[in-house]
Amino acid sequence: MRLSRLLFLVLSVAAVSACAGPRAYHASPAESDIPYTLDSGDRLRVVVFGQEGLTNSYIVDAAGAITMPLIGPVAAKGKTAPELSRTVAARLRQGYIRQPHVAVEVETYRPFFVLGEVANPGQYPYVPNMTVETAVAIAGGFSPRAVRTSADVTRSKEGAMVRQTVPITLPVRPGDTIVIAERWF
Repeated sequence: MRLSRLLFLVLSVAAVSACAGPRAYHASPAESDIPYTLDSGDRLRVVVFGQEGLTNSYIVDAAGAITMPLIGPVAAKGKTAPELSRTVAARLRQGYIRQPHVAVEVETYRPFFVLGEVANPGQYPYVPNMTVETAVAIAGGFSPRAVRTSADVTRSKEGAMVRQTVPITLPVRPGDTIVIAERWF
């Protein structure tokens, strides 16, 4: 009788702990306040005031640069839009334009990817302020066998690719790869 009570207690605790789900992921304040940095695949609108020949849309190429008339390739990877505008202005100041006023804005962000247990895995255009859950909705929703409470997200942090298991409420960043796992029961 005593053994059966002990067994019942152990099984009850195991069942309750299994229902608790994954531990909550909390983005550190530093992580959530990181400004957006440019990378390959971003489409930028560069405006050089008073210079219609230089004002245009440019795509950050595989090498992480944009190529502009007069000044040629300009490294963009890893820079914020304001940093790139200062770099372009400095290059234009070197014998081309006396007082260039340059503005850079992201016209189209690089895509994100959804893989695993979703209806339509693949590459999708990024929309600001989206979460893993909205990314899954864009990919056609969860498959019947999908884990619906968490996902594995791979993203670039300080030049290295980092993979973490996160809740579906985590904000998605451009270039993220989201993997929805399969349930086993």
